[in-house]
Amino acid sequence: MAVNICGTGSFIPSHVMDNNGIAELVDTNDEWIRERTGIVRRHIVDGETTVSMACEAGERALSMAGISAEEIDLIVVSTISSNVVLPCAACEVQKELGAVNATCFDLSAACTGFVLAYNTAAAYLSGGIYKTALIIGSESLSNLTNWRDRGTCILFGDGAGAAVLRADSRRMYVPVTHSDGGKGSALSLKSRHDRNVLTAGEYSGENHDYGTDEYFMKMDGKAVFQFAVKKVPQAVREVLEKNQVRQDEIDWFLLHQANKRIVESVAKRLGEPMEKFPMNIQEYGNTSSASIPILLDEMNRKGMLKPGQKIVMAGFGAGLTWGASIVEWM
Repeated sequence: MAVNICGTGSFIPSHVMDNNGIAELVDTNDEWIRERTGIVRRHIVDGETTVSMACEAGERALSMAGISAEEIDLIVVSTISSNVVLPCAACEVQKELGAVNATCFDLSAACTGFVLAYNTAAAYLSGGIYKTALIIGSESLSNLTNWRDRGTCILFGDGAGAAVLRADSRRMYVPVTHSDGGKGSALSLKSRHDRNVLTAGEYSGENHDYGTDEYFMKMDGKAVFQFAVKKVPQAVREVLEKNQVRQDEIDWFLLHQANKRIVESVAKRLGEPMEKFPMNIQEYGNTSSASIPILLDEMNRKGMLKPGQKIVMAGFGAGLTWGASIVEWM
């Protein structure tokens, strides 16, 4: 049994920071950022939260699908930047949407997160455990960004994207996923809950200062770039071979929106035209697990996705993790 994406939704914060705004914080300029990343602007939370954006995106996906929140059996939220630890973001979404019949949990896989959320929900649906799932990628990366680090602060933005999945009788495509924890230091972030203040003898009844650089994202840009341009084409070829699908049968390649040069390099290595690799990184920057569902929703609402088209979704990022899945549009 396969799954069908029957509705998509997204939410983008209204507050915009363009490259000139970044240049006011660090030594950079618009031309330098555009040339190296393809990013022109990014949207930053201003009152919104990871949960509130997830709720908006989820509600819009449900509306497009034409189903009620009560019909949802499963909610999976992929995020590394939730504003809540307990309860999980997915349970907060359940509460706000009124999805009273859903089982809910979060998934943390950074920029590969939406692909893994799709695979997880698809496995549950194809196994007959659930019938209808809501998967969401939502990130407030601006809360994790070191705005003094020129190498990372130019990259990230905030937003959320969602999709409604339903069990379907068509062919099931088997995904491809990989991890390499040994190279995880290429993209890292230390938790702000990394020590017990009682046993460390630090308890004073006051909030701790987490302003030091170690509690913000750190990235070896060269290592991440080299990893992505090598592993993503391999994963695409592997998922096609595993499912006995020819590359020329694929209508769209939806890659995680990390960097324009990465997408261009993957297209070149696969020998495919850039027209098959849609991008919106220029408007949103890198939104981690939200990037693929935001792009998917934009394409859907523009009428770019036609019944019968085959799509490869490919995510890659911290972990290191990477993977690809084939989706047949209905």
